[in-house]
Order: sequence, then structure tokens, then C-alpha cells
Amino acid sequence: MAGSSGGGCCQCCISFIFTVGLTALFMWLSLRTSNPSCSIKYFYLPALNKTLNDTGNRTLYVSLALNNGNKDKGIYYDTINLTFSLPNSNTTKPVVGNANVTKFYQGHKKKATKKVELGSDKLNWTAVSGSVYANGSSHFRVDLVTAVRFKIIFWRTKRHRLMVGADVEVNASGTKVNKKDIKLSAADHQLAAYSGQLWVLLNFLVFILLNPWCIFFLGKIRCISLVLV
Repeated sequence: MAGSSGGGCCQCCISFIFTVGLTALFMWLSLRTSNPSCSIKYFYLPALNKTLNDTGNRTLYVSLALNNGNKDKGIYYDTINLTFSLPNSNTTKPVVGNANVTKFYQGHKKKATKKVELGSDKLNWTAVSGSVYANGSSHFRVDLVTAVRFKIIFWRTKRHRLMVGADVEVNASGTKVNKKDIKLSAADHQLAAYSGQLWVLLNFLVFILLNPWCIFFLGKIRCISLVLV
């Protein structure tokens, strides 16, 4: 009888560990989040278009594409700050303009396009014109900084800082050379895609799974409950 009882407790303990492990895996897969994808769809500065032969229109037109690839998680964006600079300058990258996109919410599996315009009063035309090569081409650096929160069912995560950027090559027509969207990458900055609450939960589950005393104690509780029933 004692051997049978011991074997039953062991089976209960193994079953409990297996169940907790599957639950932790399911919760991790359900609650994990993916970074939003940011890219430049359109980039045009008419003043650099040599075919127009007119530098009067010094407005920079940019279209920013934002893609939420999460299947069932929405994203709340804080104000998106865009910084335009000249990466090939002999000195430090001089900032030639700044713009922002008003905060907004993006549903799961949704795409959004935000148009940005930098007028002549916001664009340092002197620096821009001085960076143009002999063939009429030029290079810009676009950096994006914002903070995002993920909506998981009825729960919102804490804010996570998002910092991405990319270089944009512009031809003599004033448009970007790359016909495809230019993806803004994180470079040295990475978005922590997991909320603090989720990490606490996962750490607690891992502690239970790896701590033999917890396993023994929980197994005993499970066995006692079965005996009482």
C-alpha cells in the first residue's frame, strides 16, 4: 500500500509539472509581442529635382509606413518624433529638420501610412544644398523615436521605447533611389517587447519548475487533495 501511495504521488507530481510547463509555454506564446515595422514609403524634395530647375519649393515630403504584425495585439503609439540629418557630413551629423506624428492606436494586423511635410521654415536648406554631390545625388539619415504600449485583450503593457533609423539615398530627381520601402532598423537600440508583469510571471513559473522543494511540496498537496476526495 505504501509503495502504491508513493507511486501515485510521483505520478501526480510529474503530471503537475507537465501541466505547469504547458501552461507557461501557452502563456508565453499568447502574451509575447512583436515590434512594429517602420519604413519610408515616399521621400521627395522638389528643390533637389534638377529637371525642374527651381529651388523655390523647399518642402520635404515623406510617407511613413507602420505595420503591426501582431495577430491579436493592438499598439498604442506615443507621439512619433522624426529627425532628419546628413550622415555623410565631414563633421558630426548635422540635423536639418524635425517632424512629428500625433499619437494614435493601431489594431492587430493593421497597416498605417502617415504623411509628413517639412516646410522651408523647418528645413535647413543651406546644409542640405551644401551636401549635394556633383551628380545631383544626396544622402539623408532618418531617425524615429517614440514609445509604444501593447494592448493584450483588456490589458495594456507599460511603455517601451522604440528607436529606429535608416539612411536614404536621394537621386537628382529629388526622390529616394530605392524604389522599395526603406525599413528603419533598430541598430544598437532594441525594443524590450515583454512587459514587466509577464517577466515576473515567467520567472515565478521557472522557479517552481526548477526548485525541487517546490515540486515536492506541490506534489504532496496534490496527493493529499486526491486522498481527501
